[in-house]
Amino acid sequence: MATADPSVAVCPDRVPMSVPELKLVCRGVWKIFGHRADETLRAMGPDPSYEALTAAGLVPAVRNVDIEVGEGEIFVIMGLSGSGKSTLVRCLSRLVEPTAGEILFQGQNLLAASNSEMIELRRHAMGMVFQHFALLPHMTVADNVAFPLEVQGVSRTERTERAARMIDLVGLAGREAAFPRELSGGQQQRVGIARSLASDPELWFLDEPFSALDPLIRREMQDEFMRLQSVLKKTIVFITHDFDEAIRLADRIAIMKSGVVEQVGSPEDIVLNPATDYVREFTGAVSRAKVVKVTSLMGPVNDATPTKMVQENRSVADAAPLFNDGTECVAVTDAQGRVIGHLARPTVIDMMLQG
Repeated sequence: MATADPSVAVCPDRVPMSVPELKLVCRGVWKIFGHRADETLRAMGPDPSYEALTAAGLVPAVRNVDIEVGEGEIFVIMGLSGSGKSTLVRCLSRLVEPTAGEILFQGQNLLAASNSEMIELRRHAMGMVFQHFALLPHMTVADNVAFPLEVQGVSRTERTERAARMIDLVGLAGREAAFPRELSGGQQQRVGIARSLASDPELWFLDEPFSALDPLIRREMQDEFMRLQSVLKKTIVFITHDFDEAIRLADRIAIMKSGVVEQVGSPEDIVLNPATDYVREFTGAVSRAKVVKVTSLMGPVNDATPTKMVQENRSVADAAPLFNDGTECVAVTDAQGRVIGHLARPTVIDMMLQG
């Protein structure tokens, strides 16, 4: 994979989103583990405390969660181990059965769907990638990628063609005949991604897909993920415990603690305006320059003629290398390349020094 030019933004272009059509809606969702958890929850009222539930011998993993995910959005769910983020995502696909609540996918109530309907939805409308690649070791790359299509009953010719397209899309053309043991960790994860995309899912769940990779490979996979998203425009629910990863990838972030969503917002909103003490502590070590967008610091268009440009959806940290050679002013452009403001060197330096 080619190394990115440090003088330009790291991630592939993403056009700032307007208000999107809602793809996934989660209302009042609970997941409580334990004997007769549903009955106990109903008896305790609309919003029992964590302490009350644990005193009843139950384990409250997800508590009264409301989230909305828009069409084409990358929605990142964050939290420490045990916060409930993985359980929540499994509830959204009903791999884990919620105790209470409502989950709407394109307006359909998933909790009212039969098991056979959910199987069809997972096969055709949902893609999933997990931390552990779960490739079939006796199958080649091509056969692993085509396997979901075989389960769907797709003809051999079509699944071979679609698998080849996905393999090429993730940059593994030429390795179709290789077995998983012959691939690096990053390559194996690419196969997992290609396999999940083969059925062209409308909703894509990724549960810490890069956390098992070495830091350099992880960074490359994040870049690759953003490149794929710029092409595919999928609706994505992405789990991570790494705030730097969330900042790079997310349109919006939900931060969870003890099964509760503490705050939902853009990376910039969450870092600059934490809603709770926990969120403030969680984001305390994050550099503001990584999350503040250049549009927040730019001045109006003036008579200067900058020779460098940065897109409006970039962070101040992305733009900072443009000033390394003494450049005093950089133009900020919109998605169509029109200049909408100017970013001054002293303003950038001041933000970088804030840490």
